[in-house]
Amino acid sequence: QLAQSGGGSVQAGGSLRLSCTTSAPGWRNYCMGWFRQSPGKEREEIASIDSIGRTRYSDSFKGRFIIRKDSAGNTLFLEANTLRSDDTGMYYCATSPATYLPCGGYNNWGQGTQVTVSS
Repeated sequence: QLAQSGGGSVQAGGSLRLSCTTSAPGWRNYCMGWFRQSPGKEREEIASIDSIGRTRYSDSFKGRFIIRKDSAGNTLFLEANTLRSDDTGMYYCATSPATYLPCGGYNNWGQGTQVTVSS
């Protein structure tokens, strides 16, 4: 139900935009989030956005990553800026049954998209 696009290879300092499209009915009524799993590390939450568009970022990603959703459509975006080599990893979008922040209990995941940042 979640289809991701974007990602790829970029040089350090560059930017990427990831997209996540869902066909699930009523997706706007629930939280959505972005996660990253870097090589050798646990999956970590980047950011979440709730049904009314409020956002929350993990400290490591504040200031460089932006989560947003298209209110006119059904797409979630992650804008990743000033990328570093340690941003390399698999990026996943997910939906949660929660409606408002704090979001949690993500139970529906995209297929993941690889981001590789070269220095």
